[in-house]
Amino acid sequence: MNATSRDGFYGRGDVLASFADHLAEVAHTGTGRIVAMRGRRQVGKSTVVERFTEQATVPCVFVTGVYGIATARQLADATSALRETRVPLPDLETLTVTPAASWREWLGRIAVAARSGPVVVVLDEFPWMAAADASLEGELQAVWDRTLEKLPVLLILIGSDVAMMERLGEHGRPLFGRLRPLVVPALNPAEVAQALPGLSAFDVFDAYLVTGGYPRLVAGLGGSGHGNAADYVRASFEDVYSPLVATARITLDAEFPDATAAYRVLSAIGADDTGQPAFSRLLDGAADPAERKRIETQTTRALSTLTDVNGLVEREVPAWAAASSRLRRYRVTDPYLRFWFRYVERHVDAISRGRGDLAVRAFDRDWSSWRGRSVEPVVREALLRLARTDADLADVETVRPWWVRDGSIEVDVVAGTRAETAVLGTIKWRARGGVTAAEMRALDRVRDRVPRSGGALLAAVSPNGERPAGADVAWSADGLLAAWNA
Repeated sequence: MNATSRDGFYGRGDVLASFADHLAEVAHTGTGRIVAMRGRRQVGKSTVVERFTEQATVPCVFVTGVYGIATARQLADATSALRETRVPLPDLETLTVTPAASWREWLGRIAVAARSGPVVVVLDEFPWMAAADASLEGELQAVWDRTLEKLPVLLILIGSDVAMMERLGEHGRPLFGRLRPLVVPALNPAEVAQALPGLSAFDVFDAYLVTGGYPRLVAGLGGSGHGNAADYVRASFEDVYSPLVATARITLDAEFPDATAAYRVLSAIGADDTGQPAFSRLLDGAADPAERKRIETQTTRALSTLTDVNGLVEREVPAWAAASSRLRRYRVTDPYLRFWFRYVERHVDAISRGRGDLAVRAFDRDWSSWRGRSVEPVVREALLRLARTDADLADVETVRPWWVRDGSIEVDVVAGTRAETAVLGTIKWRARGGVTAAEMRALDRVRDRVPRSGGALLAAVSPNGERPAGADVAWSADGLLAAWNA
């Protein structure tokens, strides 16, 4: 199954293919399978599953959990969903004559239907269902082990609470050992290019940095009538309810409904240019030593959660440094959230007062320089992907930056094999012009400072891809964009 663009649905070919493979295996073996699908809110999880169920030739039951609704109402909705399948379920009248009294009974009705052939069951917003009924996980495990696993049932659990969906499969939980995880990220740059035909690769990366690949934002940019991301941003800043302004708050509120410390840490990291946020600013106004200690403890815990549990923050150490190195810095992982904390969060109040011009002014003042820094992790990911097919990156296993403690020297790209640095590179992401010969000489001068880099190729990375004097290899925006199609 392939994604199409006739109705605004783009990319996701790998996700659709994965579901098709799962269903084919279920139909072939006659045994059940549970797929636990997770991803941030607004990245299009439900949309891609709906597309899969539309294309499937077997009955598909799609149930959507509702936040805060009692289990009885959830079960009534789930029973109604049995009647709403495009391909009717066998014994439909018998299965829906009355609402199921429990999840065990409802799952038993699925078992009855599956005795006649494969059935796809989707429980969207599964964490909300489980929050309403603490026994749901256990009931599902019991029915699965006794009945459903022995029948051709493809059960898809979807959740936007990324941490909770990860915990579903942990040792000691009812569904341990029974789940096949599937992570759905936002659209990648190549999928953004597919959604925005006619844009240059340089403009596609701009769109990706602004929207983060969130389908709703990409669609908004494409349908806005604006020719580029910068114009879309300026127009969006005039409306506090525009998707570009409002989506981040929806995502963050879903992820951290009560975690003010986590939000403060995200804000400190996202608003900072250096990747080394001054967390001491979070202590401003806390004169009492006990209060300062409490905030320090909250910050440390929140940072650990953001990096190790939620994955919203990336902890970086220089290339070839140990993971435990204290020479570390932090970056908001999601490109859209990086953009939002930099340009929107600090100006939300002004935008709501009709002073979006203040946000536009801040954007216009340093967008070019911020873009140059924010694109760096995207470039490094592209180079790592290209390592599968590009001879200059053969055997490369990691692509990371390198820097010294005081920040006076930094190398944007250190592409390493298991034993040595294969490529040292500089990224200069300019609308006009590429890497200069002088910038290549500066890179060459620090070659000996970077561990294991004596024999490394020197690379220039820029939108136009020109190879200046002193560069052994160069990559362009077009070449980098192709990495997601390799």
